[in-house]
Amino acid sequence: MIFEPTTRQLPCREGLVALLHEELDFHDADSSYASHNFHAFPAKFPPQLPRKFIAALTRPGENVLDPMMGSGTTLLEALLAGRVAFGCDIDPLALLLTYVKLTALDKNAIVTQHYKLAMHAQALVNQDSDRLRQWLEHQWDSATREFITYWFAEETQLELMALLHEIEQITNPAFRSFFELALSATIITKSGGVSLAFDLAHTRPHRVKVARSATGQIIMGEDKLASLPESRQRYHVKTLRSPLEEFNKRVQINLKGLNELDGIDTPHYLARGNAQALPLPTDSIDLIVTSPPYASNAIDYMRAHKFSLAWLGYPIDHLSERRKTYIGGESISDFSFEDLPSNTTQIVDTIRQQDAPKGAVLHRYYSEMTRALKEMLRVLKPGKAALVVVGTSVMRGIDTQTQNCLAEIGQALGFEVPAIGVRRLDRDRRMMPAGLKVDRESQIQQRMHKEHVIGFYKP
Repeated sequence: MIFEPTTRQLPCREGLVALLHEELDFHDADSSYASHNFHAFPAKFPPQLPRKFIAALTRPGENVLDPMMGSGTTLLEALLAGRVAFGCDIDPLALLLTYVKLTALDKNAIVTQHYKLAMHAQALVNQDSDRLRQWLEHQWDSATREFITYWFAEETQLELMALLHEIEQITNPAFRSFFELALSATIITKSGGVSLAFDLAHTRPHRVKVARSATGQIIMGEDKLASLPESRQRYHVKTLRSPLEEFNKRVQINLKGLNELDGIDTPHYLARGNAQALPLPTDSIDLIVTSPPYASNAIDYMRAHKFSLAWLGYPIDHLSERRKTYIGGESISDFSFEDLPSNTTQIVDTIRQQDAPKGAVLHRYYSEMTRALKEMLRVLKPGKAALVVVGTSVMRGIDTQTQNCLAEIGQALGFEVPAIGVRRLDRDRRMMPAGLKVDRESQIQQRMHKEHVIGFYKP
């Protein structure tokens, strides 16, 4: 299915300004079409947002880039619109998710593979639980084993291990990735999936105090149940679902999305890479639409992603080290800071006076974004635009003014910033750590209630 442009194409600079003055909320729009709903992902923007700019500012066959592609929303919209999609990220789950979302597969072959996989996995659980326990015992290093034991009940581990074993037998890489993603989506949901966690994406995950099996039997925390008021049980008591059943449901959901990828043969290119050093030629991209991470790990992607990545073979300690390299991280040892423009420097210094480590972390963020914007400027063709969707952060009660600082940094590098759009967040539909009311005293709510869409133009 190819989306035709819905907005009259305009010269890039004029079109950019006009688009950024239009409504950008998309609260009532359906975002579940194609493969957009293959997997939960924190803070992804609605697909209508990149689609709007792709339709108006590019033509079929032109190159669209998301250098921090996350869940691949921009790239899928580029593909659906007949544009060539380019994307990179350093997050393993982002790479897996985007690869699967953009890959057209034979639906009948997937159905056949799923039938065999599900049947064999169920047989392992029913008839060979001892072998599953042996595999579990030797699957991970000690730190990862400890993580799995803490966050997953034994009955859950057995079913996940059976699924994982059967997925690993699949020789077709694209098919195997499809089912790996379905397994991940079974684990990572807003409610914590099949794990013992609540709120994987909304807040810092916490383990339930009481867990019931699918049949209602208490398997953990029976001694704590009596002390929990009924009004609080919804936050601390969880009835576990069968990973086998949830996996089968997820596969069925994702199969529907494959239909809308039929007939799309526009090329796409994905790379494991950092937005601060893009593996692309100079003056090669016609449009960039991206949403970078936030300063000081305001949204900690790895906090949720590690729940499935550990099952997919990534050691916990390795993931912790990888997290330090993400844009917006908090580690400042051996970091190369950039000189910042005057107003941005003033904001960093103001926060540094309140909290020196926080000020240094913010300086790191704007340094990383300086390098990322410099790369965007390099790879964009002259006369083309980059849209950067950002939310501000609050540090020690001070607004970091992210949109203004990034605009100033971009201008210092050579971009023009003819307009900045605003979109209000629909937090009921987006996995965000924010409540319904602004509370400056709440660490969780010191996040975002609106976003800014910065329009960068390369003269």
